[in-house]
Amino acid sequence: MARTRGGAPAAGMGVVVLLLAAACLLDGAAALHLCTDRLFNDTQGRHSDGLPHLNPAEEATWMSLLPRRAGLRAEFDWLALYRSLTRGGGAGGDVEQAEFLSPASLHDVRLDPDGTSMYWQGQQTNLKYLLYLDPDRLTWTFRQQAGLPTVGEPYGGWEAPDGQLRGHFTGHYLSATAHMWASTHNDALKEKMTKVVDILYSCQKKMHSGYLAAYPESMFDLYDQLAEAWSPYYTIHKIMQGLLDQYTLAGNPKGLEIVVWMTDYFSTRVKKLIQEYSIQRHWEAINEETGGFNDVMYQLYAITKDQKHLTMAHLFDKPCFLGPLGLHDDDISGLHVNTHVPVLIGAQKRYEVVGDQLYKEIATFFFDVVNSSHTFATGGTSTMEHWHDPKRLVDEIKISSNEETCATYNLLKVSRNLFRWTKEVKYADHYERLLINGIMGNQRGKEPGVMIYFLPMGPGRSKSISGMPTSGLPPNNPGGWGNPNATFWCCYGTGIESFSKLGDSIYFLEEGEIPGLYIIQYIPSTFDWKAEGLIVKQQAKPLSSTDSHFEVLLSVSSKGDARLANVNVRIPSWTSVDGAIATLNGQKLNLTSAGDFLSVTKLWGNDTLSLRFPITLRTELIKDDRPEYASIQAVLFGPHLLAGLTHGNQTVNSSNDSNSGLNPGVWEVNATDAASVAGWVTPVSQSFNSQLVSLTQRGSSGNGQAFALSVSIADGALTMQEVPVAGSDACVHATFRAYSPSGAGAVDASGRLQGLDVTIEPFDRPGMAVTNGLNVSRPGPDALFNAVAGLDGLPGSVSLELATRPGCFVTAPTTAYLAGSKAQVSCRKTTDGGDDDTAFRLAASFTQAAPLRLYHPLSFSAKGTERNFLLEPLQSLQDEFYTVYFNLVTNSSAI
Repeated sequence: MARTRGGAPAAGMGVVVLLLAAACLLDGAAALHLCTDRLFNDTQGRHSDGLPHLNPAEEATWMSLLPRRAGLRAEFDWLALYRSLTRGGGAGGDVEQAEFLSPASLHDVRLDPDGTSMYWQGQQTNLKYLLYLDPDRLTWTFRQQAGLPTVGEPYGGWEAPDGQLRGHFTGHYLSATAHMWASTHNDALKEKMTKVVDILYSCQKKMHSGYLAAYPESMFDLYDQLAEAWSPYYTIHKIMQGLLDQYTLAGNPKGLEIVVWMTDYFSTRVKKLIQEYSIQRHWEAINEETGGFNDVMYQLYAITKDQKHLTMAHLFDKPCFLGPLGLHDDDISGLHVNTHVPVLIGAQKRYEVVGDQLYKEIATFFFDVVNSSHTFATGGTSTMEHWHDPKRLVDEIKISSNEETCATYNLLKVSRNLFRWTKEVKYADHYERLLINGIMGNQRGKEPGVMIYFLPMGPGRSKSISGMPTSGLPPNNPGGWGNPNATFWCCYGTGIESFSKLGDSIYFLEEGEIPGLYIIQYIPSTFDWKAEGLIVKQQAKPLSSTDSHFEVLLSVSSKGDARLANVNVRIPSWTSVDGAIATLNGQKLNLTSAGDFLSVTKLWGNDTLSLRFPITLRTELIKDDRPEYASIQAVLFGPHLLAGLTHGNQTVNSSNDSNSGLNPGVWEVNATDAASVAGWVTPVSQSFNSQLVSLTQRGSSGNGQAFALSVSIADGALTMQEVPVAGSDACVHATFRAYSPSGAGAVDASGRLQGLDVTIEPFDRPGMAVTNGLNVSRPGPDALFNAVAGLDGLPGSVSLELATRPGCFVTAPTTAYLAGSKAQVSCRKTTDGGDDDTAFRLAASFTQAAPLRLYHPLSFSAKGTERNFLLEPLQSLQDEFYTVYFNLVTNSSAI
């Protein structure tokens, strides 16, 4: 578009002043520029795998419906600009907050310290990371920019001193710590986050203009000139949001003071840009990733009631994105997901603050579009960070860059807001599915500060190499697991936030003559309902793969006299009222007409509500409407998406080995004769836990290094590997099920492995067994061992004798213990003491590190090859190659 300085556009060119509800066109008529992220403009929504943007955004189709107005008055006036952006109206009035459900304060919700709860474990792992991070290193680049003395060394990755996004993670840290402190009231954490705020406060005072960032103002000069600048407003949004969270959640007044002064600075900058060029230039400038800048401005206005803050919020509502949605035009294909979802969240906040009904309709339509055409079985969205053609997800799961964590974090906000407005259970169901499958597996076990960027959905994909080529996006190719000190991707920021606020969407409050409580997530926790003097405690029985019901126990107790309240408990979409059981103080309740919620209104004093929901295996079609892909389905157990370990008998050495994973015969499940999923998936008995063992030896070099007997993923041979890190997937390969011919466990009450004719089954290959050739095959006479007292004579050790070759024992290489060296068979006529090479010790910690929870073995035949799989919840998978979508070969309509 041709431009002239001084505020007037070139002759004949159109200028857009607002989005759908408030556009002002100057003289002339022309369609807007394509709504996209100019940083990704060279891709236009395409990538090397050829996923296209079919229908270009045609802003003219909706812009022609809008009223025309004259240009802005020469004298810049925030109220005048606001009126021009709202059809000349006034502020519109605030919406009564009583119209919406209110989330219970994080200060009043505590996750129960239950060792079996993935939520508690996730929160505590994240807390350790937040406590580990150093305030001086987090603020190093801020101090450098402000001209203050730096302390220590800066962090690396995207926070490095030469990074264009530096400072963003510090903002995320402030948000995460504010939420975590509200959730735990950890004193050490409050000290650290307060120090970060104090340092930023000093930096802003030193620069004395209101500006606060970890890079110079010249970054915004480039941005205003439409030159390449990596999303400076995105970074500023993170900083502002973190500081505002420190004010609202932690009560730190400096947080609000800094944000107000920052807003003054950026208001002046935006005003100058509009005056020197036009408001159209501003729309073009924000045609990149600005985060939720409009959202934080609406939040600020709700606190200050300053008209300038409200108008700034409107100026960052993106016209070319929200406008078509307002006309129910599904045209999001090709757009960068995390550029636009935060803008949508800001539009939701606009509805709450201003009361404009259009923005409720925009958010509702957006959710329906994404959820119907662009989401995986996890409930998440995006491939290569973009939306692509609707209902063409088979093309997308062949790529490892699926479901960016930032997109998941923001989509959860969309669902949460829609539920608060409508009380419709579909939004709570989506939140549950996405939280469980899209967030809870993004931490690597219990390792603080180890998280992922992308969650790959394709067959044979691995979290450990997610995002690697062929993706190439985003910058610096953030693949695999990150590093606590040297990564700091955007998804690290949203990751630490997500695990800091796991309690913020369990309980919601409704004002009224009879106060109401909505319980929409089943997370072991306690809620102190202070306004009503009630304590609500929620317990959930840990699931086993053999369970037919999911059991929840809710206890409601009064701090004094019994209190009248209406308690509403979600009935999930994955269950059925038929077969569900609810009892109140032992008395059965009628669920036949319960609908989406079980509602109980009574005087609550000391009451117990028990729920038993039927939980089953089921399959779900991938969102792809091409008939040739109708067999591509996911397997779920209640809300848990299950994935299969897919190394089986096929050698898988890298993610690229499965590029053709959806071709016939590969990862194919023959379910032709099955009437239901249970016909080809068999639950593993909970008793397997007591049969799991791991066997270790100490190296002979004298350095005390320990090695574990493991099964090679490549060829199924028995090898010696370094003792795995607790919670890693290497623990799976070093874990075995040891059982006798009767099927009973071979581990006695004292925890010792012993017995004759013991079968040793690799944990991740059910139905297979270790043979006397020290590889994995079908069980038979050559797969029997005698577990005898260790030949080293030490207590607690065991030696494995080949049942068909008495006097021959499994042994480690005698020359040296080298990781990857194959185990051997050593034959002796005598069993003298002191033989270290044949003696192993049980390592119970492995069993604890790889708990048998919701595991299902899957055995099937594909093109004559017998394969054995385990299905487990996606959130518990770490580095393993897996399949989320299976190719189900079936003629049964029941599956």
